[in-house]
Formats: sequence, C-alpha cells, structure tokens
Amino acid sequence: MISVLSGGTGTPKLLQGIKEVVRAEDLTVIVNTLENDYFSGVYVSADVDTVMYTLADLVNEDVWYGRRDDTFITHECLKKLGYAELLRIGDLDRGLKIHKTELLKEHSLSDAVEIQKNSLGIKSRIIPMSNEDCEVKIDTDMGIMSFHDFLIKYQSKPAVNDVIYGNVSACKGVIDSIKSSQQVIIGPSNPITSIMPIIQMKGVVKALKKVHVTSVSPFIGEGCVSGPAAKFMKAKGYESNCVGVFEIYKEFLNHAIIHTNDEKYKDTIEDFIPQVSVENIILDTMEDKIGLARKIITKGMNVL
Repeated sequence: MISVLSGGTGTPKLLQGIKEVVRAEDLTVIVNTLENDYFSGVYVSADVDTVMYTLADLVNEDVWYGRRDDTFITHECLKKLGYAELLRIGDLDRGLKIHKTELLKEHSLSDAVEIQKNSLGIKSRIIPMSNEDCEVKIDTDMGIMSFHDFLIKYQSKPAVNDVIYGNVSACKGVIDSIKSSQQVIIGPSNPITSIMPIIQMKGVVKALKKVHVTSVSPFIGEGCVSGPAAKFMKAKGYESNCVGVFEIYKEFLNHAIIHTNDEKYKDTIEDFIPQVSVENIILDTMEDKIGLARKIITKGMNVL
C-alpha cells in the first residue's frame, strides 16, 4: 500500500501519475484540512475536494481547484445581486459542497468524504487529516488576516511575518494508514500550510519513522512551483528552497527528490538525508507524471 500526504496544489499533479502506477485499492491519500472553512453558506474543504476530483478524473487542471467544464451561473448571479463571493465556486462544485455541508450535520468530515468519494466511484481511500476545525492566520505587514483573505483578497502580496495555527488530533485511520504502508510519499505541496499541519499531529512523525518516506520538493531554485510557500518558509525561519523543505522533514525522510536545476544543492542535502535524486519535477504532461511516480515507487520498493 502507498500513502500520500497531500495539499491541494502540486501534489494532485503527482497523484495523476501515481494512480496510473498503483492499484486504486492500494492508494491512500491523507489530505490537509487546515484551510477548511465556510464560504457563502457552504463548507469548503478545498484540498480534499481537489484530491477527490483528481482521483475521479474531474479536476479543473487550469487552476487545480474545482471541476473542469463547470459553469458559474450562481456565482455571477450573486455578484449581480451585490454579494461579493470571496471564492469563485462553480455550480457543479457548489453542489458537492452543499452535499458535504448537509452531511456534516449528521456525520464527521471523514465519514462525509467517504460517502462522497464512493458516490464518485473512487476506490482509493481519501482521509482528511483531522475531523477537528483549526483556524490558520497569516501575520503580515498589513496585520493579521485569514489565510483566504491573504491568498485571494490580497493575492498573497503582503509581506509575511508568521503563519499561525494550532494543533489538532489526527483523524481515525491516519496513523494506521501510515504504519501499514509500504512507503509514504510527501507530494510537492506547500510545506508550511499543507504538510506541516499533518506531520505535527500527535503520532504522525513516530509512524513516519517506521516506513520508507519519499518527498518531492515543491521548489525550483527559490521559487515555489505554486502558491506562496516561499514567503511562508522565510517567515518560519527556513531557506526558501529545497534545502529548507527537507530540513523540515529530516527527522523521518529517507529519499528527497529535487529538480534538475537544483543539483547544486544535492551534496548539502545528502549531509542529512540518506538518498537524494535529481529528476524533472515539472509535471506538465501525463508522461512526466507517470514517469516520476514510477521512479519514486520503484526506488521505494527496492529498499524494502
């Protein structure tokens, strides 16, 4: 079995390759929930939904959020009525979110996700990292603001002093899934707001130390493949490059994968990570995605 730690951007591209290499029944995706919140009256678990759409071959690959070929009639109607919706939610995507909102009246988030992924015909497991809510705040030069205000309203432009969030308890199944995995893959998601919240939960690092863990860097040089990760890394005292990323994971990481442009960092990373591979991590084509997924899984199996 393979377990993947995922956020909503970066990692879903790799998931597209992994699901072509691994049997659906042998794949578990543990997904960040730090950014979950209510918008326009519906519960939005953006990262979970992106993973769900990815595994169902429905994701909008232009923005890696929402469903492809969606319409925005409701969003445009709200705008004409004078309601400025912070998130641009598609009509089909809104239907899934309304359904989840209703499910949450009687079910936990993990149970709601299980019901929805089964409805979409997904055979892989999707586990939200936690059933508990946790608010994330961004301390900026413009004051403390919500993550979504920072990301959407202010387009990630303010300087960042800190990223603030509390700890939550791991959802049932998270620890057991990691322990029972042949290997764990940490995708190229934002290390600070997507992956750290998962690994900081009680018992996760202990479990990761007992399995083979591979991580793909979300950085090429000092620029992140997507999102404001560079600002968050600096705010937390890490270098905004692949070295900084693997410093975060060094307690349990066995295999680090960096981009070909970052080969200059290989020797530095090898000082604290057992194995470092240099690969193309720009996953533009399905061939790129499947190729990287196959290399990760093959190398992981060879050391077991």
